[in-house]
Amino acid sequence: MTVMSSDGPVRSKGGSVMSERQRMILGRLLSYLTLGIAVLLILFPVYWMVITSLKLPREIYRVPSLWPKAFTLDNYYTLLFDKNFLHPIFNSLIVATTVTVISVIFSAFAAYSMVRFRYRFKGVIGRLILFAYLTPGSLLFIPLSILMAQLGLSNSLQGLILVDLAFSVPLATWLLQGYFRGVPRELEEQGLIDGLSRMGALFRIVLPLSAPGIAAVSIFVFTGAWNELLFALVLVTSESQRTAPLALNYLITSDVLPWGPLMAGAVVSSLPLMILYFVAQRFMVQGLTAGSVKG
Repeated sequence: MTVMSSDGPVRSKGGSVMSERQRMILGRLLSYLTLGIAVLLILFPVYWMVITSLKLPREIYRVPSLWPKAFTLDNYYTLLFDKNFLHPIFNSLIVATTVTVISVIFSAFAAYSMVRFRYRFKGVIGRLILFAYLTPGSLLFIPLSILMAQLGLSNSLQGLILVDLAFSVPLATWLLQGYFRGVPRELEEQGLIDGLSRMGALFRIVLPLSAPGIAAVSIFVFTGAWNELLFALVLVTSESQRTAPLALNYLITSDVLPWGPLMAGAVVSSLPLMILYFVAQRFMVQGLTAGSVKG
């Protein structure tokens, strides 16, 4: 049986007393403990990747440890100079940037029409967009590879860009609809009264107000295009057209896993994404919450 005293403490059956302040401190400690465990689980693989990339081969295979006895940059030297890994990084930048720019441009028009206009079969088109986004790429890589071969775009970055657009445009369109619905119609109507056209309302009202959401969608699309491996593995055969994930895959020969260069490649290929998320983290937070208000 518990008793509440006049000054607020709670007395348990055994006579122990826990005040409101003590309960708050205990709850805060439990929260910090939970967050600490979560951060440890998330960051430990990153730490292990970086540490492994700085180890000598004998320490990687024979003496696994949390801290290397001797640091070395040989894995990075092998990756960047012997394997010429900077060229796949450059290819990935071309593919991811092009896919992001084209996806955002096309998706902005498509999402605006879905949100603001009324026309026949709009619901069907919306469902088709969602269906295209949810379709697994593993079901489409054979038809898409045949199509790219018939168009003469196989084994090229252009073909890989077109294939990535087939999945990134539906995703970006679906996400941007939520952000555009959060823009009040009254602002557009006021702009139309003041002489703006529909295109003017889109570019001068809707897009500026949806900037955080557009930034978040751009980052999602860029990340997906940067990490894409399946279609690159199917479409690209020449070494000069390989992207970063594909080049990492080709570091594995037979059953030999060169963990040092592999981890160094993982670190190098992760740096552009880390820098992008660090620079745009403010837009990510605003964009993730903007589309949840309405729509």
